[in-house]
Amino acid sequence: MTVGGYAPPPGPYGQFQMPQFMAEAPQSSNASPSCPPGLEYLHQIDQLIIKQKKELVEVVFNFHMRNKYEIRNSLGQHLWTAKEQSDCCARLCFRKYRPLTLSVKDPLENNPLFLIRPFRLPMGLCCWCNLCLAEMEVQGHGGIVLGFVRQLWHPFLPRFTVQTQDGQDALFIHGPFCVCSCGSDVKFKVLDVSGNSIGLICKRWGGCCKEWITAADNFTVQFPMDLDVKLKASLLAAALLLDYIHFENVDK
Repeated sequence: MTVGGYAPPPGPYGQFQMPQFMAEAPQSSNASPSCPPGLEYLHQIDQLIIKQKKELVEVVFNFHMRNKYEIRNSLGQHLWTAKEQSDCCARLCFRKYRPLTLSVKDPLENNPLFLIRPFRLPMGLCCWCNLCLAEMEVQGHGGIVLGFVRQLWHPFLPRFTVQTQDGQDALFIHGPFCVCSCGSDVKFKVLDVSGNSIGLICKRWGGCCKEWITAADNFTVQFPMDLDVKLKASLLAAALLLDYIHFENVDK
């Protein structure tokens, strides 16, 4: 699948050389031999920290460049870097609605994940149709589809579904009426198909200076330790999609 001129490289799974602290982590009894390559470490954790990185030229001149995120574990150890691939014209014309691909790399330049977002119209133009509802496809190494994050229509509240590679609903994400990050964290509940709360995606308030000068957003993603690693990867994608939809503000 190609989006905005970008697509994951074709081909079979490659051999991953894992960073040392990942390779030395104790193996979980829940580990599956079918785990996508490069995502094995997700078996060991129940939280991810996402920190957006801003370039100096973007902060000083308010020129909107490709987004870049650092993804860490709860100890602050660097796991991956997610870099946006998109056209300059799309960033200028479509802004937060632009099509893009997020290429996720580990410190050894392996690509365990590709997060693909197609273009969508602003909500005010079509309200309920699929052309306005955001989505993100989660692909593993070699372009294998791992899952989807899709926005659900609601007149007032942020609603999303996390789906398996077969398009079956596995989790739901419910956000608050007000997603304005002004003086406090913004929390999105992660629910299972029975409506039980099992996790949280939280947009962290960074303080007035950071929020209004750099516009760099930080998130934490919490989930059960025994959750399928494909769903953990999809929740990471959901947090990044939420950033583009609700917290991407090029006018800051």
